[in-house]
Amino acid sequence: MAADEADEIRGTTRGSAPVPLSVLDLVTVGAGSTATDALRTSVALARLTEARGFHRYWVAEHHSMPGVASSSPAVILAHLAAHTDRIRLGSGGVMLPNHAPLVIAEQFGTLEALAPGRIDLGLGRAPGTDGATAAALRRTETLNEGADDFPQQLAELTRFLDDDFPDGHPYRRIHAIPGPVQGSSPGGVQSPHRPPVWLLGSSGFSARLAGLLGLPFAFAHHFSAQNTIPALDLYRQTFRPSALLAEPYALIGVSALATDDEREARRQTRAMALNMIRLRTGRPGLFPDPEEAERHEFSPMEEEFAASWTTNIVHGTADEVRSGLDDLRKRTGADELMLTSHAHRGDLRLRSYELIADAYGLPTA
Repeated sequence: MAADEADEIRGTTRGSAPVPLSVLDLVTVGAGSTATDALRTSVALARLTEARGFHRYWVAEHHSMPGVASSSPAVILAHLAAHTDRIRLGSGGVMLPNHAPLVIAEQFGTLEALAPGRIDLGLGRAPGTDGATAAALRRTETLNEGADDFPQQLAELTRFLDDDFPDGHPYRRIHAIPGPVQGSSPGGVQSPHRPPVWLLGSSGFSARLAGLLGLPFAFAHHFSAQNTIPALDLYRQTFRPSALLAEPYALIGVSALATDDEREARRQTRAMALNMIRLRTGRPGLFPDPEEAERHEFSPMEEEFAASWTTNIVHGTADEVRSGLDDLRKRTGADELMLTSHAHRGDLRLRSYELIADAYGLPTA
């Protein structure tokens, strides 16, 4: 991997932000809106955050969730690539066990051809959905098989991306097109480089694997906060320098919502908690608005969950959010913060990123 690609992973610090700030988009579909509305918000958000100096914009794969319209990250990223010019685009992530490695290599090779030098390939080993939906995606009754085979799947995908299966391998004559076709192939080299691979995780498995392979690591702090520091410590302890990175590089996904007044932030985070309660109890739906959350009669167990969940959402006014993010960065030593803002309305999400950009003195749009 070229040195300039390693620099692109590391990003740049702009304004007064101590580390690069990035975006994780779940393409939230709120009550009273549609997937079309959510996807239009994603385009507006990508253009806004590009103009404001955010470093990268990732889309996460989820399935069978009415309130999350990001089941096809590659399709969404192609659309975003057509509406942006500079911001890095990627998956946060594609769930590798759900797909054949060759298919992912072809999809992200195509994205790299559409937006050269701007594509990240973030990979996870979870299904991104419930067990029944995972079985429908994978066409197998053995759901653990994909996760257990993750290192082997990753190795196969990397071979396809680099087009370097050894002589005698059954896939030696198969090429992921578009891609860096090598040797005597009629097309010659089609691409100067391929998308850098990131490993995503919410526990120690991917942290250790990313460290051993010398890959950048993205940790899902936004839904596994109790594991953040142990996983990052494990990643740094096991890291081995690679052609991609000379030293570890870790970003963390952070749920953050800035509003013009603190009360509105509390109302929105209450709705976030209700949404997560429904997901965790097998009742996914459209993202609720604060009024619905106010009408909902939380059981004692739900109240306990809501209090715990909102503790890990950095929310409030712009200054309060900046303070919370700065404290989180110091505690974790994260090299980059990837912010995900959940709200039932697109304009609230856009406003949140505007306020955060202003708080850090990022370039004006």
